[in-house]
Amino acid sequence: MRGRWVSLPRAAERAEEGPGQAECRDPIALLAAGDEARAKVEALLATMAGDAEVVADPFAAGLPFEARSLRAFSLWPSHYEGSARMLVKRFFPAPVRRVAAAYERATRRTFPPFRPNRHFYEVPAFYLGNHAAMLADGEEMPWPVHTEWLDFELELACVLARPLADPTPAEAREAIGGWLVLNDWSAREVQAEEARHGMFGPAVKSKSFANTIGCDVLSVDELPDWRAATGRVRVDGEVWCEGRTADPAHDVGEMLAYAAAGERLEPGDLISTGTMPGCCGLELDRWIQPDQTVELEIDGIGTVANRVGPRP
Repeated sequence: MRGRWVSLPRAAERAEEGPGQAECRDPIALLAAGDEARAKVEALLATMAGDAEVVADPFAAGLPFEARSLRAFSLWPSHYEGSARMLVKRFFPAPVRRVAAAYERATRRTFPPFRPNRHFYEVPAFYLGNHAAMLADGEEMPWPVHTEWLDFELELACVLARPLADPTPAEAREAIGGWLVLNDWSAREVQAEEARHGMFGPAVKSKSFANTIGCDVLSVDELPDWRAATGRVRVDGEVWCEGRTADPAHDVGEMLAYAAAGERLEPGDLISTGTMPGCCGLELDRWIQPDQTVELEIDGIGTVANRVGPRP
Protein backbone atom coordinates (compact mmCIF):
# COMPACT_ATOMS: atom_id res chain seq x y z
CA MET A 1 0.00 0.00 0.00
CA ARG A 2 1.95 2.98 -1.37
CA GLY A 3 5.28 1.33 -0.59
CA ARG A 4 4.26 0.22 2.91
CA TRP A 5 3.73 -3.21 4.40
CA VAL A 6 0.20 -3.89 5.57
CA SER A 7 -1.39 -6.61 7.66
CA LEU A 8 -4.13 -8.26 5.61
CA PRO A 9 -5.82 -9.87 8.64
CA ARG A 10 -5.91 -6.47 10.35
CA ALA A 11 -7.32 -4.92 7.21
CA ALA A 12 -10.04 -7.59 7.14
CA GLU A 13 -10.91 -6.82 10.76
CA ARG A 14 -11.22 -3.09 10.12
CA ALA A 15 -13.04 -3.30 6.80
CA GLU A 16 -16.76 -3.29 6.42
CA GLU A 17 -18.27 -6.39 4.82
CA GLY A 18 -17.60 -6.22 1.11
CA PRO A 19 -15.30 -7.20 -1.78
CA GLY A 20 -11.77 -8.12 -0.73
CA GLN A 21 -12.49 -8.73 2.94
CA ALA A 22 -12.70 -12.52 2.72
CA GLU A 23 -9.55 -12.68 0.59
CA CYS A 24 -7.59 -10.80 3.27
CA ARG A 25 -8.27 -13.47 5.87
CA ASP A 26 -6.59 -16.41 4.11
CA PRO A 27 -3.30 -15.90 2.21
CA ILE A 28 -3.47 -19.36 0.59
CA ALA A 29 -6.99 -18.67 -0.72
CA LEU A 30 -5.79 -15.30 -1.99
CA LEU A 31 -3.00 -16.98 -3.96
CA ALA A 32 -5.45 -19.49 -5.38
CA ALA A 33 -7.98 -16.86 -6.42
CA GLY A 34 -5.60 -15.08 -8.80
CA ASP A 35 -5.70 -11.63 -10.37
CA GLU A 36 -9.35 -10.86 -9.70
CA ALA A 37 -8.98 -11.47 -5.97
CA ARG A 38 -5.80 -9.42 -5.81
CA ALA A 39 -7.57 -6.56 -7.52
CA LYS A 40 -10.31 -6.70 -4.87
CA VAL A 41 -7.73 -6.62 -2.09
CA GLU A 42 -5.87 -3.71 -3.66
CA ALA A 43 -9.14 -1.79 -4.01
CA LEU A 44 -9.97 -2.51 -0.37
CA LEU A 45 -6.55 -1.34 0.80
CA ALA A 46 -6.91 1.82 -1.26
CA THR A 47 -9.85 2.77 0.95
CA MET A 48 -7.55 2.46 3.99
CA ALA A 49 -4.72 4.60 2.70
CA GLY A 50 -4.82 6.80 5.78
CA ASP A 51 -5.43 4.06 8.33
CA ALA A 52 -2.24 3.63 10.38
CA GLU A 53 -3.73 0.60 12.14
CA VAL A 54 -3.22 -1.64 9.12
CA VAL A 55 0.46 -0.73 8.60
CA ALA A 56 2.70 -3.68 9.50
CA ASP A 57 6.33 -4.12 10.49
CA PRO A 58 7.94 -6.59 8.06
CA PHE A 59 10.53 -7.55 10.68
CA ALA A 60 7.76 -8.81 12.94
CA ALA A 61 5.59 -10.34 10.22
CA GLY A 62 5.97 -13.92 11.44
CA LEU A 63 5.12 -16.89 9.27
CA PRO A 64 3.23 -16.02 6.07
CA PHE A 65 0.95 -19.04 6.51
CA GLU A 66 0.72 -22.20 8.58
CA ALA A 67 2.23 -25.01 6.55
CA ARG A 68 0.02 -28.09 6.39
CA SER A 69 2.97 -30.39 5.56
CA LEU A 70 6.55 -30.21 4.28
CA ARG A 71 8.17 -32.21 1.50
CA ALA A 72 11.80 -31.38 0.65
CA PHE A 73 13.22 -32.62 -2.65
CA SER A 74 16.79 -32.91 -3.93
CA LEU A 75 16.99 -31.99 -7.61
CA TRP A 76 20.61 -31.00 -8.32
CA PRO A 77 23.23 -33.69 -8.99
CA SER A 78 26.13 -31.35 -8.23
CA HIS A 79 24.76 -30.69 -4.73
CA TYR A 80 24.35 -34.43 -4.17
CA GLU A 81 27.93 -35.08 -5.27
CA GLY A 82 29.50 -32.22 -3.32
CA SER A 83 27.59 -33.09 -0.16
CA ALA A 84 28.44 -36.79 -0.39
CA ARG A 85 32.14 -36.02 -0.82
CA MET A 86 32.25 -33.74 2.21
CA LEU A 87 30.16 -36.05 4.41
CA VAL A 88 32.75 -38.76 3.80
CA LYS A 89 35.69 -36.38 4.29
CA ARG A 90 34.37 -35.02 7.58
CA PHE A 91 32.41 -37.81 9.19
CA PHE A 92 33.15 -41.28 7.75
CA PRO A 93 35.81 -43.66 9.12
CA ALA A 94 39.39 -43.09 7.99
CA PRO A 95 39.60 -46.18 5.71
CA VAL A 96 36.62 -44.95 3.68
CA ARG A 97 38.09 -41.46 3.43
CA ARG A 98 41.44 -42.81 2.22
CA VAL A 99 39.89 -45.04 -0.45
CA ALA A 100 37.73 -42.21 -1.83
CA ALA A 101 40.59 -39.70 -1.86
CA ALA A 102 43.00 -42.17 -3.48
CA TYR A 103 40.51 -43.03 -6.22
CA GLU A 104 39.88 -39.37 -7.09
CA ARG A 105 43.62 -38.53 -7.08
CA ALA A 106 44.51 -41.48 -9.29
CA THR A 107 41.67 -41.21 -11.80
CA ARG A 108 40.83 -37.50 -11.60
CA ARG A 109 37.19 -38.63 -11.66
CA THR A 110 34.42 -38.59 -9.09
CA PHE A 111 34.41 -41.53 -6.68
CA PRO A 112 31.41 -43.56 -7.96
CA PRO A 113 29.49 -43.68 -4.63
CA PHE A 114 29.52 -39.86 -4.59
CA ARG A 115 27.51 -39.70 -7.82
CA PRO A 116 23.71 -39.95 -7.86
CA ASN A 117 22.56 -43.36 -9.03
CA ARG A 118 20.20 -43.99 -11.92
CA HIS A 119 17.16 -43.86 -9.65
CA PHE A 120 17.96 -40.21 -8.80
CA TYR A 121 17.28 -39.29 -12.44
CA GLU A 122 14.26 -41.57 -12.81
CA VAL A 123 12.32 -40.51 -9.69
CA PRO A 124 12.50 -37.17 -7.83
CA ALA A 125 13.98 -37.85 -4.38
CA PHE A 126 12.39 -36.22 -1.32
CA TYR A 127 11.82 -36.60 2.39
CA LEU A 128 8.91 -35.65 4.62
CA GLY A 129 9.96 -32.87 6.99
CA ASN A 130 8.53 -31.51 10.21
CA HIS A 131 6.12 -28.73 9.24
CA ALA A 132 5.44 -28.04 12.93
CA ALA A 133 9.08 -27.02 13.53
CA MET A 134 8.95 -23.91 11.34
CA LEU A 135 10.86 -20.76 12.28
CA ALA A 136 9.97 -17.27 11.03
CA ASP A 137 12.27 -14.59 9.71
CA GLY A 138 14.11 -12.97 12.61
CA GLU A 139 13.58 -15.78 15.12
CA GLU A 140 16.55 -17.29 16.90
CA MET A 141 17.65 -20.70 15.67
CA PRO A 142 18.20 -22.71 18.89
CA TRP A 143 21.33 -24.86 18.60
CA PRO A 144 20.04 -28.46 18.69
CA VAL A 145 21.36 -30.58 21.55
CA HIS A 146 22.06 -33.57 19.28
CA THR A 147 24.56 -31.96 16.87
CA GLU A 148 27.93 -30.20 16.85
CA TRP A 149 27.77 -29.54 13.10
CA LEU A 150 24.75 -27.34 12.44
CA ASP A 151 24.33 -26.24 8.83
CA PHE A 152 22.11 -24.13 6.55
CA GLU A 153 20.69 -24.87 3.09
CA LEU A 154 19.36 -22.25 0.66
CA GLU A 155 16.24 -23.59 -1.05
CA LEU A 156 13.51 -22.31 -3.34
CA ALA A 157 10.14 -23.55 -2.07
CA CYS A 158 6.56 -23.32 -3.24
CA VAL A 159 3.22 -23.51 -1.47
CA LEU A 160 0.21 -25.21 -3.02
CA ALA A 161 -2.97 -23.21 -3.46
CA ARG A 162 -5.07 -26.01 -4.94
CA PRO A 163 -5.46 -29.71 -4.10
CA LEU A 164 -3.64 -32.38 -6.09
CA ALA A 165 -4.39 -36.08 -6.51
CA ASP A 166 -2.69 -38.20 -9.19
CA PRO A 167 -2.06 -35.14 -11.39
CA THR A 168 -0.15 -34.84 -14.63
CA PRO A 169 2.96 -32.62 -14.40
CA ALA A 170 1.07 -29.84 -16.18
CA GLU A 171 -1.82 -30.08 -13.73
CA ALA A 172 0.60 -30.12 -10.81
CA ARG A 173 2.29 -26.90 -11.92
CA GLU A 174 -1.08 -25.17 -11.98
CA ALA A 175 -1.56 -25.90 -8.26
CA ILE A 176 1.41 -23.76 -7.19
CA GLY A 177 0.22 -20.67 -5.35
CA GLY A 178 3.50 -18.89 -4.68
CA TRP A 179 7.26 -19.10 -4.22
CA LEU A 180 9.31 -18.38 -1.12
CA VAL A 181 12.75 -18.76 0.49
CA LEU A 182 13.38 -21.75 2.75
CA ASN A 183 16.32 -22.63 5.00
CA ASP A 184 16.54 -26.40 5.54
CA TRP A 185 18.62 -26.56 8.73
CA SER A 186 20.67 -29.75 8.97
CA ALA A 187 22.68 -31.73 11.54
CA ARG A 188 25.52 -33.02 9.42
CA GLU A 189 27.23 -35.66 11.54
CA VAL A 190 23.79 -37.11 12.27
CA GLN A 191 23.07 -37.17 8.53
CA ALA A 192 26.37 -38.99 7.94
CA GLU A 193 25.45 -41.67 10.49
CA GLU A 194 22.03 -42.11 8.93
CA ALA A 195 23.63 -42.48 5.48
CA ARG A 196 26.22 -44.99 6.73
CA HIS A 197 23.75 -47.24 8.48
CA GLY A 198 20.96 -47.15 5.88
CA MET A 199 18.32 -45.69 8.16
CA PHE A 200 14.98 -44.35 6.93
CA GLY A 201 16.36 -41.65 4.65
CA PRO A 202 17.69 -38.26 5.77
CA ALA A 203 14.69 -37.40 7.93
CA VAL A 204 15.35 -39.38 11.09
CA LYS A 205 17.07 -36.69 13.21
CA SER A 206 19.30 -34.80 10.82
CA LYS A 207 16.48 -32.82 9.19
CA SER A 208 13.44 -32.89 11.45
CA PHE A 209 14.28 -30.24 14.04
CA ALA A 210 13.85 -26.93 12.18
CA ASN A 211 13.20 -25.11 8.92
CA THR A 212 12.84 -21.39 8.32
CA ILE A 213 10.59 -19.72 5.73
CA GLY A 214 10.57 -16.07 4.76
CA CYS A 215 7.59 -13.79 5.18
CA ASP A 216 7.63 -12.91 1.45
CA VAL A 217 5.58 -15.13 -0.89
CA LEU A 218 5.95 -14.36 -4.60
CA SER A 219 2.93 -15.06 -6.81
CA VAL A 220 3.57 -17.52 -9.62
CA ASP A 221 3.23 -14.95 -12.39
CA GLU A 222 6.20 -13.07 -10.91
CA LEU A 223 8.48 -16.10 -11.39
CA PRO A 224 7.73 -17.39 -14.90
CA ASP A 225 10.75 -19.73 -14.93
CA TRP A 226 11.66 -21.26 -11.57
CA ARG A 227 14.87 -22.61 -13.11
CA ALA A 228 16.17 -19.05 -13.56
CA ALA A 229 16.22 -18.11 -9.86
CA THR A 230 19.47 -16.92 -8.25
CA GLY A 231 20.34 -16.60 -4.60
CA ARG A 232 23.05 -16.29 -1.98
CA VAL A 233 23.84 -16.82 1.68
CA ARG A 234 25.40 -14.24 3.98
CA VAL A 235 26.80 -15.00 7.41
CA ASP A 236 27.22 -11.90 9.57
CA GLY A 237 26.92 -9.86 6.37
CA GLU A 238 29.66 -11.73 4.47
CA VAL A 239 28.65 -13.57 1.29
CA TRP A 240 29.60 -17.20 1.78
CA CYS A 241 28.09 -18.63 -1.39
CA GLU A 242 25.89 -17.92 -4.41
CA GLY A 243 23.85 -20.31 -6.52
CA ARG A 244 21.10 -20.75 -9.08
CA THR A 245 18.34 -23.19 -9.89
CA ALA A 246 19.39 -23.98 -13.46
CA ASP A 247 19.60 -27.57 -14.75
CA PRO A 248 17.64 -29.59 -12.19
CA ALA A 249 17.27 -33.33 -12.69
CA HIS A 250 13.46 -32.94 -12.73
CA ASP A 251 10.96 -30.22 -13.53
CA VAL A 252 8.79 -28.90 -10.71
CA GLY A 253 5.72 -30.39 -12.41
CA GLU A 254 7.28 -33.87 -12.35
CA MET A 255 8.31 -33.31 -8.75
CA LEU A 256 4.80 -32.38 -7.62
CA ALA A 257 3.15 -35.11 -9.71
CA TYR A 258 5.35 -37.70 -8.02
CA ALA A 259 4.57 -36.31 -4.55
CA ALA A 260 0.83 -36.49 -5.27
CA ALA A 261 0.85 -39.93 -6.89
CA GLY A 262 -1.45 -42.21 -4.91
CA GLU A 263 -2.15 -39.57 -2.28
CA ARG A 264 -3.81 -36.19 -2.00
CA LEU A 265 -1.95 -32.93 -1.46
CA GLU A 266 -3.85 -29.90 -0.18
CA PRO A 267 -3.59 -26.10 -0.19
CA GLY A 268 -0.98 -25.05 2.34
CA ASP A 269 1.34 -27.98 1.66
CA LEU A 270 4.90 -26.68 1.42
CA ILE A 271 7.26 -28.17 -1.17
CA SER A 272 10.98 -27.39 -1.44
CA THR A 273 12.96 -27.95 -4.62
CA GLY A 274 16.12 -28.66 -2.60
CA THR A 275 19.44 -27.02 -1.94
CA MET A 276 20.78 -24.74 -4.65
CA PRO A 277 24.14 -26.18 -5.76
CA GLY A 278 26.97 -24.87 -3.61
CA CYS A 279 24.66 -23.17 -1.12
CA CYS A 280 25.26 -25.03 2.14
CA GLY A 281 28.13 -25.01 4.58
CA LEU A 282 28.75 -28.72 3.99
CA GLU A 283 29.71 -28.21 0.35
CA LEU A 284 31.93 -25.29 1.33
CA ASP A 285 33.41 -27.10 4.35
CA ARG A 286 32.72 -23.87 6.21
CA TRP A 287 30.72 -24.05 9.41
CA ILE A 288 28.45 -21.63 11.20
CA GLN A 289 28.94 -20.86 14.90
CA PRO A 290 26.73 -19.66 17.77
CA ASP A 291 25.74 -15.98 17.72
CA GLN A 292 26.22 -15.69 13.95
CA THR A 293 23.36 -14.42 11.78
CA VAL A 294 22.60 -16.54 8.72
CA GLU A 295 20.73 -14.69 5.96
CA LEU A 296 19.39 -16.40 2.84
CA GLU A 297 18.27 -14.44 -0.21
CA ILE A 298 16.62 -15.30 -3.51
CA ASP A 299 16.53 -12.46 -6.00
CA GLY A 300 13.05 -11.12 -6.65
CA ILE A 301 11.54 -12.92 -3.65
CA GLY A 302 13.28 -11.68 -0.52
CA THR A 303 15.45 -12.66 2.41
CA VAL A 304 15.15 -14.68 5.58
CA ALA A 305 17.57 -14.42 8.50
CA ASN A 306 18.08 -16.13 11.85
CA ARG A 307 20.65 -15.61 14.58
CA VAL A 308 22.09 -18.91 15.77
CA GLY A 309 21.63 -19.53 19.48
CA PRO A 310 24.29 -20.72 21.94
CA ARG A 311 25.38 -24.35 22.15
CA PRO A 312 23.44 -26.16 24.87
